[in-house]
Amino acid sequence: MKLIKIITNQIEEELEGAESYISMAIARKDDYPSLSKVLYDISLDEMRHVDLLHGEVVKLIEDYRRTKGEPPEAMMAVYEYLHEKHIKFAAQIKVLQAEYRK
Repeated sequence: MKLIKIITNQIEEELEGAESYISMAIARKDDYPSLSKVLYDISLDEMRHVDLLHGEVVKLIEDYRRTKGEPPEAMMAVYEYLHEKHIKFAAQIKVLQAEYRK
């Protein structure tokens, strides 16, 4: 399903943004605390976007199942691979966000 691919790519972009913002926040925390906090907050927002988009992908898959039956195996294999990759990436970002809060 093309729409799932598009949204999955967007999830990846949001994760990359979250990582970029939290990395900048950590690097500038001592010298620019106010800017650093803004960057941290944006990183959190990007992660919220990831959660929202993921929820919509789940709905798309559920809708497909309800209307057409099981999605094609190949599509689900790719989705599961990318989903696992995104989970790992999100976990790394959350570690950085926790580091910022120390």
